[in-house]
Amino acid sequence: MPAKPLPELVDFARRNSPFYAELYRDLPPRVEHLTELPVIEQTAFWAANSWPENRLLTGPLLDAGVYKTGGTTGVPKFSPWTRTEHADSVTAFGAGLVQAGLKPGHRVANLFCAGELYGGFLYIENALHHAPVDNVRLPVGAAPDGYVADLIHDFGVDVLAGEPMKLSSVAEHLVTQGRPAERIELLLFGGDLLFADLRPILSRAFPNAAVASIGYASVDAGLVGAPVPGDDVRVHEAFPHRTVVELLDDITGEPVTEPGVPGRVVVTNLFRTLMPILRYPTGDRAEWVDVERGRFRLVGRATEGARVGTVAMPTEEIRAVLLAHDPDQIISGMQMVQRRWDGKDGLVLRLGFTEEPPAGLAERLVEAVYKARPLYPDYVADGVIHDLVVEWVPRSELVTNPRTGKLQQVIDERPPA
Repeated sequence: MPAKPLPELVDFARRNSPFYAELYRDLPPRVEHLTELPVIEQTAFWAANSWPENRLLTGPLLDAGVYKTGGTTGVPKFSPWTRTEHADSVTAFGAGLVQAGLKPGHRVANLFCAGELYGGFLYIENALHHAPVDNVRLPVGAAPDGYVADLIHDFGVDVLAGEPMKLSSVAEHLVTQGRPAERIELLLFGGDLLFADLRPILSRAFPNAAVASIGYASVDAGLVGAPVPGDDVRVHEAFPHRTVVELLDDITGEPVTEPGVPGRVVVTNLFRTLMPILRYPTGDRAEWVDVERGRFRLVGRATEGARVGTVAMPTEEIRAVLLAHDPDQIISGMQMVQRRWDGKDGLVLRLGFTEEPPAGLAERLVEAVYKARPLYPDYVADGVIHDLVVEWVPRSELVTNPRTGKLQQVIDERPPA
């Protein structure tokens, strides 16, 4: 499906979607630039995309595939695609797989999750099918780690594609069994960022494998960005003639144009018309690497982090501090657990490991975090919040989303107010 010019796309949406008609009612008859449009407010967007009284879609649901986001709370987010929209999307995504390192003849084990309308497995399977190079597709799904390990060695798998936590789980199994998979050439991760704390276990299990993003897309936002070859796996670029990516300032909402300045990722899809995506916030933050070429580096989730009392604890910053003070690379995953006891809030740093942590490491890590976030120990001294707690768990016991396998970065176990 060819991309539509922005004025035509906006006109189609406001004429056929009650939601967009209401959202754009005060705009001029013809819109020429994205910045003339308001940024989508997600709560209203998904409230309109409900059944049977749907106010978002531009037409009846007659010939479409429907995906659903992997979230476990809130209003379900159903995302329909027409046949041609889906084909165009997976074709573009399949071309991006070659940029990520897919080579002719590669045997690819697809380890993404499927079922309950989740799109990960099916979307990647279709992208591999539409990739511009020959490949052998192995639709494994969420199989046990032992099964995947045997398949790698017995069938000669070249590429593993999956969620970072699934890839690391298979890696841990291989390391524990003492049979690293030297023939694996490429690890393609998707669905979540691959954090630096997983690199050591992946390197031990797959010593000859390059690591690359499989691409940037989501069930709700759809197609966003293609992987960019290179060492920085967080760099992506907007799909030419298919998506427009904007980075918006957190305070002003104005477009960021300077490289290295973080902003909210907002995407516009130029070919999707059944469920138009016009200035939709993906929930991620990024910074420009090359504005002219539409290249950007993902830097984390827009709202990811814990807050203890009034002390903000951004996940990316805390993770960086921990890894900088873990010279033996003991940490293999991190999540923050917010709890409340004895009338005060506290924060548990739950850290995964594959080798037993040495004595004293937990204390050194807490001291490093305190030095980086001095307000925290100040509030502890004032009796407002509890001291930081480090909880070591086997990497496999870190909590993940039961449907998608994504690591839950922040878990709030505090009782309802």
